[in-house]
Amino acid sequence: MFDTVKYLFGTTGASGFGSKSTSEEVTGTCPDLRSITAIITGATSGIGAETARVLAMRGARLVLPARNLKAAEETKARIVSEFPESEIVVMALDLSSLSSVRDFVSEFEHLNFPLNLLINNAGKFAHQHAISDDGIEMTFATNYLAAGKHDDQNGETNGRSRKNSKRVVNEYDATRAYALSKLANVLHTKELAQKLKQVDANVTVNCVHPGIARTRLTREREGFITDLVFFLASKLLKTIPQAAATTCYVATHPKLVNTSGKYFEDCNEASTSKLGSNSNEAAKLWAASEIMVPRHAKAVFDPLNALGYHDM
Repeated sequence: MFDTVKYLFGTTGASGFGSKSTSEEVTGTCPDLRSITAIITGATSGIGAETARVLAMRGARLVLPARNLKAAEETKARIVSEFPESEIVVMALDLSSLSSVRDFVSEFEHLNFPLNLLINNAGKFAHQHAISDDGIEMTFATNYLAAGKHDDQNGETNGRSRKNSKRVVNEYDATRAYALSKLANVLHTKELAQKLKQVDANVTVNCVHPGIARTRLTREREGFITDLVFFLASKLLKTIPQAAATTCYVATHPKLVNTSGKYFEDCNEASTSKLGSNSNEAAKLWAASEIMVPRHAKAVFDPLNALGYHDM
């Protein structure tokens, strides 16, 4: 109850910011970003577009990967019209395809840019069950695997039960699939931070929850009912600049230069669920991700079965 009151009134936390803070406000004291190159996925609209706009305002060079290149070029044009000195590169990337991810990485390397910030903002909420070209449930493939660890492997994955050698088809639950992909993001952040620390890498990785705002994430369900739900919940929603604030804060604030493996909400460090803070589960997911992205196999992968989270 207390957290809800703090959210509604925008009470500031230890960072000096809160749920009502905007992306421009939280970057007001950030250092000059003209030496920074940032890759921002999902920057064609909503939170991603606002994040790109504010980082460009602060001087960062932007790389905007997108499946819809026309939309990305329009985002670029809007930012350049506001900040004419912005340097923005648009590149092709389909996050539901791991071969496209690999192609993007190769093309980016040929640009000879440094990579200072990687903001994995893009997300998908698939209302109908769909399988990617790699044989993986679409929401999980887009929201987690495309941004997670995917070394080349020669392995086989499948979503079949060993019992009686029969295929088990679970009723698709879009909300559960989306929640699982977000849990995977949190767990991956925790494990990756540990692995980076072990090798003394000068790299930090953190996870953010932007809050609830109306974005293109609901584009598959646009219509009267969706409009009504958002209208009734309008007092609880963030504006897009408010929703982008936590991402911009974590990406740029000098106070967080050595902070890694943490979870942020409303521009402040926050606690995850019990499962999201479980180191054993984080290690389990990391190990599973090394075999769930085969280089050639096309068998369907059901993450709910493979990770044992149907009953979570």
